[in-house]
Amino acid sequence: MALLIAIGFWYRPFDDKRAGRRVEVSACSVAATHDFCDAVSGLSTALRNPFLRVDRTGILPPRDTPGAVDPSITQANIGTTICRPGYARSVRPAFAVTAPVKRRLMDAQHPGESFADYELDHLIPISLGGAPLDLRDLWLQPRRGQANAADKNALAYVLWRLVCERRVPLRTAQQAIRRDWTKAYDTYATPENVARYHFAHRQEERD
Repeated sequence: MALLIAIGFWYRPFDDKRAGRRVEVSACSVAATHDFCDAVSGLSTALRNPFLRVDRTGILPPRDTPGAVDPSITQANIGTTICRPGYARSVRPAFAVTAPVKRRLMDAQHPGESFADYELDHLIPISLGGAPLDLRDLWLQPRRGQANAADKNALAYVLWRLVCERRVPLRTAQQAIRRDWTKAYDTYATPENVARYHFAHRQEERD
């Protein structure tokens, strides 16, 4: 009981000075896609909750997945590479190539679990210059629970838009995700940015 009282005293609802709850609801109302916005808003709040930071196993990639980039992609050529419509789709490895990789990782890390519960994710998204088929950039990300694959996909898309609009440097975006994608989400996937960009959200540009 004492522990519960202490927790109740310690935890207070998050008050985002940049965008309070009223602003979030307004942004989602404008976007007219409440389920998507509510999910993003909920994750944004959850990532600031100290309880989540006690155990981040599964939320962040293992240490042997530090991320890897395609060295041919630079800030100078993003207009003709990652920001070119259809780029990510054109360089993404075929399912026949990635499926065996996912199977090996599943057998090693999650034996007996369903393949459908995990996404073979590029830590640094292809759309942000991540290496298309480098094992240092590939990991199994849960599709369910807090800070899941869908949330990281939303971050990847928002950051892609920010980079291509020259609002965030490419290297800054890559390093933010490489260090801790949940913190990058907290910084960049704000309700305002999600509401601003998600209308054009397409699968081929988010990973």
